[in-house]
Amino acid sequence: MEQQLPFEVPCIVNGREIRTGKLAKQPIPSDHARHLCSYHEADSDTVATAIEGALAAKAQWESMPWNDRAAIFLRAAELVSGKYRYKLMAATMLGQGKNAWQAEIDAAAELSDFFRFGVKYVEELYSQQPPKNTAGSWNRVEYRPLEGFVLAVSPFNFTAIGGNLPGAPALVGNVVVWKPSPAATYSNYLVYRILTEAGVPPGVIQFVPGPPPEVVAQCINHPDFAALHFTGSTFVFKKLWKDIAVNVDKYKGYPRIVGETGGKNFHLVHRSAEIRNAVLQSVRGAFEYQGQKCSALSRLYVSSSIWEGGFRNQFLSEIAAIKVGPPQDFRNFMGPVIGRPAFDKILGYIQKAKDAGGEILIGGTGDDSQGYFIQPTVILTKDPRSVTVQEEIFGPVVTVYVYEDDQFEDLLQLIDNTSVYALTGSIFAADRSALITATSKLRHAAGNVYYNEKCTGAVVGQQPFGGSRASGTNDKAGSVSLFYRFVSARSIKENFVGLEDFQYPSNLV
Repeated sequence: MEQQLPFEVPCIVNGREIRTGKLAKQPIPSDHARHLCSYHEADSDTVATAIEGALAAKAQWESMPWNDRAAIFLRAAELVSGKYRYKLMAATMLGQGKNAWQAEIDAAAELSDFFRFGVKYVEELYSQQPPKNTAGSWNRVEYRPLEGFVLAVSPFNFTAIGGNLPGAPALVGNVVVWKPSPAATYSNYLVYRILTEAGVPPGVIQFVPGPPPEVVAQCINHPDFAALHFTGSTFVFKKLWKDIAVNVDKYKGYPRIVGETGGKNFHLVHRSAEIRNAVLQSVRGAFEYQGQKCSALSRLYVSSSIWEGGFRNQFLSEIAAIKVGPPQDFRNFMGPVIGRPAFDKILGYIQKAKDAGGEILIGGTGDDSQGYFIQPTVILTKDPRSVTVQEEIFGPVVTVYVYEDDQFEDLLQLIDNTSVYALTGSIFAADRSALITATSKLRHAAGNVYYNEKCTGAVVGQQPFGGSRASGTNDKAGSVSLFYRFVSARSIKENFVGLEDFQYPSNLV
């Protein structure tokens, strides 16, 4: 793939390639002097054509028999896991900075899982029918696609999410305008091409890369806007929610808003925890994909006896062994962060921690001479409400707070109210009562909770993913729950036996 750089990516509307001439570049974060692709940014005319074309394609797509829509997505899964597997992985490695392992579990495994399990879950959805029928009648429920179009706004950090955000609504018969992240344009373009090859008709999914504020604003200002499927920053999601609310009188219905945003995810290590496992799980949870997962570990609470009993030394020793560099070198566990703004923001937070009295135990530096590389960083704080404990950083930085063993239950309240987020969390303990207590007290602190396992790596079909509070609407991607959000149920009762009189039996007494 590197020998073919750079690629050119058009907008694709109604099955036609549109080259607006307004070009932007997707840099390679490990080598920012080069770029993976140039892409044509959608202008207002392109977006308008995309919306109208999607609406025009709607009737035929939603009336297509379910087994045929299912077959299209099952074929797409085969193309992802087979024919295009390594091309998708290469695009994800170069463009998004993932190592080979992370690219594999994302662009190949999770994306194909989304499509395959999606078919299974939609079958389950459609099978939810009234259990009873009175004599002489029959009842059924039709799960209609939404009236209008869905806007999918996907993030840079998961190619699989890029496919699932437009794919899930389309699977149940919706039409979608898809605005990919600028930093994932090429891998998402490949996903679009795969869906087309699998048989998604022209117009059903419209691929419109471009400046996010302009593209998104034009879509949510349209009267046929029916739903937002979003993954990205909390700030942007809240703004879009407000903008949609302001526009509510324009719409034909009340738009569905489905979003997954940030996290300030925790590991809680109890005094009964097995040290070695807690150490290794914390290293992976904090530093795989450079901490650029919504679920990544960023606050680590360790009991004092465990910290001094080997956790600290083992943790720092393992982190010191992490190799950082370009993902093409398979020895590197960590690659670059996604770009200049992320690089500057992450180092800025490290400086804030230093200024506030935090101790940098390891890392704390970055090198942007060729790529945007930041060393895995551990901050030790005595202030459990310090800035790097409360605010999302989205990088390879974890802050440690050591608590006294007998303060475990008091600590649970602190963990619960420290952050506005509630996405993922892990509890490490061999003592079952500690797991029960922590799970109960932290009931609303995380949408995905793990016992003696890192807080990242939710698997489709095993751990439905999503959180609440500022982390999103918790509609659980990777489960049947998500699909309910993109259908509008219609109850149908059919009568087989006509009335013989309008009066009630009681009227005849």
